[in-house]
Amino acid sequence: MTRHFLSDDDLTPAEQAEVLDLAEAMKKDRFGYRPFAGPQTVAVLFDKPSARTRVSFHTGIGELGGLPLVVDNVAALMGRGEPAKDLARVLDRQVAAIVWRTGGQELIEEMAAHSRVPVVNALTDQYHPCQILADLQTVREHLGRTAGLTLAYVGDGANNMAHSYLLGGATAGLHVRVAAPAGYQPDAVVLDRAAAIAARTGGSVTALSDPAAAVQGAHVVATDTWVSMGQSGKEERVAALMPYQVNAELLEHAAPEAIVLHCLPAYRGYEITEDVLEGPRSVVWDQAENRLHAQKALLHWLATRP
Repeated sequence: MTRHFLSDDDLTPAEQAEVLDLAEAMKKDRFGYRPFAGPQTVAVLFDKPSARTRVSFHTGIGELGGLPLVVDNVAALMGRGEPAKDLARVLDRQVAAIVWRTGGQELIEEMAAHSRVPVVNALTDQYHPCQILADLQTVREHLGRTAGLTLAYVGDGANNMAHSYLLGGATAGLHVRVAAPAGYQPDAVVLDRAAAIAARTGGSVTALSDPAAAVQGAHVVATDTWVSMGQSGKEERVAALMPYQVNAELLEHAAPEAIVLHCLPAYRGYEITEDVLEGPRSVVWDQAENRLHAQKALLHWLATRP
């Protein structure tokens, strides 16, 4: 059966650990894994722009021996009336895998349901699972493990990063705390799914409103932009989220060894301050690099499963 990666909990805890172990090995030996030698083609579809997603997938597919086929504005092409299931059945006869950065989760789920090759979620409005794999790899690099550590995410708790931290973090055995104001809390369904996973892995998930309480003793502090692509009401969002800024004062509540994550792009003076982003606790540049290694590991894992 073809395996896809559409949300973080598409990997079991054991499978997630296997992918992360592979990512670590690939970082040490960047050109030693060639599942797409031939070269086979991997379609990389974009409805939303991203420097990091484009560069990391394009580079990674090449390093895996493949040929990246990058297609922009897929939604516009489908706007002529072609459903995702039809595009899937055209692509899967010609490519080894499909990577899609789009809006609605239902679109990528429809594509996966009709594709005979792996489909990978490179970002939807609901989840950003490839980013979380990179983040977990970064946590393991700097802190030695994930299980039993506490990760505090502060900011917009209703966005794709918060949802993926809940699901992916619980899968990794983390204690995930999401601090957000009223109106920006995580989706209750996602929170329940994450809680069920955490009950099996020894982690936990909590949604709360006090950022200081969320960060208290945390080993990892994470945030994300407050205004994502296509969102309106910037002034209202900034006013509501400014108390959740990751700054030096907030980090005083974290564990002494705490590291800071931000998936980028970062807007200094809003969700994070310049001194924190560029400071000694920030590991965002390692985090950005690890998109390459984590995604390569995921593609290799999906492509070589029996």
